Amino acid sequence: MFSVTEMRDFEMFSMTHILTFIIFLTACFFFVYYRKKLKPYQSIIKWTLFSILLACEITHQIWVILNGVWEVNDLPLQLCSLSTFLALFLFLKNSNKVFNLLFFIGLIPAILSMVTPEIAYQFPHYRFIKYFLHHSAIPLSVLYFIIFEGYRVPRKAVLTSYLTLNIIAVPIFILNKLLGTNFFYLASPTEAKTILSFFGNGIMYYINLEIVAIIVFIITYIPMQILQKKEFNQEVAQISKDE
Repeated sequence: MFSVTEMRDFEMFSMTHILTFIIFLTACFFFVYYRKKLKPYQSIIKWTLFSILLACEITHQIWVILNGVWEVNDLPLQLCSLSTFLALFLFLKNSNKVFNLLFFIGLIPAILSMVTPEIAYQFPHYRFIKYFLHHSAIPLSVLYFIIFEGYRVPRKAVLTSYLTLNIIAVPIFILNKLLGTNFFYLASPTEAKTILSFFGNGIMYYINLEIVAIIVFIITYIPMQILQKKEFNQEVAQISKDE
């Protein structure tokens, strides 16, 4: 289960992969559909998600160190780690600006990472469990903040969060050049066959990254816009009823 060389036979869209993703979708459904019944357990949900995110980051470092395979690439500087740290911060301190960025980089990107995962290990290996648990906890945390803590995202955050991510990407890009790493996958696509594999090479790779990023941000915002419009209409209706 913790070996470096064994169980390296992960198959994309295998039964295990599909069932794992279905479990994640089911958890999302329960979060939304049973949100009122889950309200009394908000504190338990909050600290469970906090603990999962923290444990995933820490145990990964322990695993690579104990197995003697730690490399500079294992530094927690990938997009999922950024999402993790933003979520951990929000669990401890309220911040609308931090949530805005987490909303856009922690929802669809994490889900897409589970659809086409960059992973070699099969269930029940630690790396398989850690990967899917980690990438499930990130979007579930986003849902938690929306459902239980009432966070909402303004329309202007689509652009400001997009620009913020690009600003963060600049030092990451430089760091990749200096260390020979591939944080944020800014140096090249993933080694495994994922969505990034279709983005091309060279300058076209970066152009496609930018285009897809803004498209993903816009698509991510659509449900939030619908939610806020619905809540606004309900408030107007309630005011009219009170009058």
